[in-house]
Amino acid sequence: MAQTRTIAIGDIHGCGMALEAILDTIDLMPEDTLVILGDAIDRGPVSRAVIEQLLVVGERCRLVPILGNHEQMLLDAIDGRVPLQDWLVHGGAETLDSYGKDAVLAALPDTHVDFVRSWGDYYETDDHFFAHANYLAEIPLANQPWEAMRWRSFSFFWPAPHRSGKIAIVGHTANKQGEIVDHGHLICIDTYCHGGRWLTALEPATGQMWQAGPAGQLRTR
Repeated sequence: MAQTRTIAIGDIHGCGMALEAILDTIDLMPEDTLVILGDAIDRGPVSRAVIEQLLVVGERCRLVPILGNHEQMLLDAIDGRVPLQDWLVHGGAETLDSYGKDAVLAALPDTHVDFVRSWGDYYETDDHFFAHANYLAEIPLANQPWEAMRWRSFSFFWPAPHRSGKIAIVGHTANKQGEIVDHGHLICIDTYCHGGRWLTALEPATGQMWQAGPAGQLRTR
């Protein structure tokens, strides 16, 4: 029987070349689970290409995308819950540009919007759980206020180990040195790709890590 893997990828932020390099390197198999930790879009140059890549990947393995605050802003803008400008100034302008010069929200294909709407709040295995940003240690995962938690940076709130005993694998709070942050009960793999550092993929069960830069260059250790 083929060995199954669960691999998480941190905040992509429109860095399509880095994502392509990571996907080529980890060589996904149908039995693998790939968890996208959210903020796949905005800030970087090719958010449209990132969404298209993820749609293709979902046909190759089990894809589990988690909603980030940037995807939440996009959906809120589409649904009229926030002014469009609130999304545009936080990286949404780059996303719209990736759909064409002077593109408007209507330029986003329904297939892309429906795909993002399907993303979940968290994912868990026997030993780990995966979320975009943060969590409340004393509250069961199924009852977390995820809409609030996907916005909370570790700069303002550092959680204790979760009551489940599982290790949290998260993104959102970028390490501008390009290194993962491992505190034992919590591992953050947002390594600031859109800012010139790295996109990180991690297989938590083994600790194997892959990194690629914005231009698709692989990082060797």
